[in-house]
Amino acid sequence: MATVGVVVARSGRLAALGDPLAFAMSWLAPRLGGSLRLVSRDSRSSAEGARRAVRELVRDEGAVLVLTLAGTEVLPAVADVCEESGVPCVSSAFPWQAYYYGRGAEDGTPFRWTYHFCWGLDAIAETFADLWELAGGPCQSVGCLWNSGPQGGWSRHRARGFAPVAAARGHRLVDPGGYQEPADDLSEHVKVFAAAGAEVVTSAATARDLGHFRELAAEHGYQPRLITCSRWLAYPPSVTSGGARPAQADVATLVYWTPGHPYRSSLDGMTAAELAEAYERDTGRQWLQPLGLAHALFEVAAHALATAADPGDPAAVAEAIGRARLDTIAGPLDWPAGPVPNVATVPLAGGQWQRGARHDYELAVVSNRRVPGVPVTAELAPPRPFPA
Repeated sequence: MATVGVVVARSGRLAALGDPLAFAMSWLAPRLGGSLRLVSRDSRSSAEGARRAVRELVRDEGAVLVLTLAGTEVLPAVADVCEESGVPCVSSAFPWQAYYYGRGAEDGTPFRWTYHFCWGLDAIAETFADLWELAGGPCQSVGCLWNSGPQGGWSRHRARGFAPVAAARGHRLVDPGGYQEPADDLSEHVKVFAAAGAEVVTSAATARDLGHFRELAAEHGYQPRLITCSRWLAYPPSVTSGGARPAQADVATLVYWTPGHPYRSSLDGMTAAELAEAYERDTGRQWLQPLGLAHALFEVAAHALATAADPGDPAAVAEAIGRARLDTIAGPLDWPAGPVPNVATVPLAGGQWQRGARHDYELAVVSNRRVPGVPVTAELAPPRPFPA
């Protein structure tokens, strides 16, 4: 029986990111027990912890395939050690350009062992542009609240970031430059955006820095018509003990998986709605977008091991992943279609965190232009004055 290793954050600052993957593993382990063995190690939310986890899974557990999900530093560390060790890896929830080019691959020199499925920076930019235009029409000035780290660096990349999409659609990006996290003072960004007449702000900020920016903007009388953010928006905002609105309230974001997505598991036909229901029933917590991607990781693993010429041979498993075309609970995944070797893509809809009926805040789908099968559940709403 082949062993699949799972690197999952169970401690440290990324522990919440590990919840969907840990749930999917516990949910699927008894269902997959006859065909493969699942074992995990804690990444400890660090690159070094991730590297150690991979080595233990391969050396001590005999893993022939490694899975992981999310983490700006953790995911590349897992993939790099797998590439160095000659062990196949499948990962998700990380823009594919940062995964592929950021780790040193080129169009003509792909990776040998590591595979990924996710959306791209271009898809984020296109989806956000859809939202900008819903909020205020074409040809807008867009303030860029981007840090000086990897998130900001890739967002402002001239060839692979937001710039090509914004220019093609007539929008002007206003970028005062990166800030170091955690931000001490974002008032200069507020002033530059206000002076440029930026009615929209786009961001890859943490919740803490986004809240800081919104407070400063309110103090300066600057109220953007819309804020889009691509980071930490997969998780529901929480109302504070004092009743104040969270920084993510009314913020628009990308939508890659919801209970309303018309997809089924390749393992047993489970629908997206049924998976979300199982998560909420078993954990007592609100469903999360990464849940669909986490479940799909195990679908890909089962498919690769079932179709490999020799499931005990890492090279045969890697070859099976590279030719995989599979309909999963996260949508259709097609590695031969690219856009580059080693990568399959996931489409994006546009969403917004709005006050909900069952939970304090719920992710509403406000634009399904790029995923027509996903139902629109609300209209895009302007952000209310912050804080309140």
